[in-house]
Amino acid sequence: MFRRWLMVTLAVLTTGCGYNRIQKLDENAQAYQSQIEVQLQRRADLIPNLVSTVKGYAQHEEQVLTQVTQARAGLLGAVKSGDPEQMATANAQMTGALGRLFAVVENYPNLKADQSFLRLQDELTGTENRIAVARNDYNAAVNEYNAYIRQFPAVTTAKLTGAKQRKYFTAAPGTTEAPKVDFSKPPTKTP
Repeated sequence: MFRRWLMVTLAVLTTGCGYNRIQKLDENAQAYQSQIEVQLQRRADLIPNLVSTVKGYAQHEEQVLTQVTQARAGLLGAVKSGDPEQMATANAQMTGALGRLFAVVENYPNLKADQSFLRLQDELTGTENRIAVARNDYNAAVNEYNAYIRQFPAVTTAKLTGAKQRKYFTAAPGTTEAPKVDFSKPPTKTP
């Protein structure tokens, strides 16, 4: 009889402490973070093809192409780190570098009409949309997890198990504004 009572008591206590829910919410947030990583990796994988395509037309734009390549390397490093803050910062740097690249492309009408370039540009746009969805899903999961581990009785269980708040995937300071591109001056083309 005592044993049965002990089992029922343990079952009630472990159910009420929130341990299983904490684990579920943590796994959910981790799964959404993985989706961000997949989409950032996809974005990084598209960059070499884009750079090669542009390089054929815009041979005099080496500085912009170098910035894009460096931003890609930073993005890959951030994905490997798994740190949402680093990934957000690297993604913002990649967005800035791509913005400069697409501004340069405006100087090359033949490139803008190239089917390979257009396809890559469409894929990058689609990937940007996927990143935005994955970021929103991840942040929602992190919000639910972080809120839950601060509620009683889960807060006690969280402290006992070492569950810590997760970081949000947020834009780095200064990256929330669109880059300013001025086409008022005629482009200078070097032969």
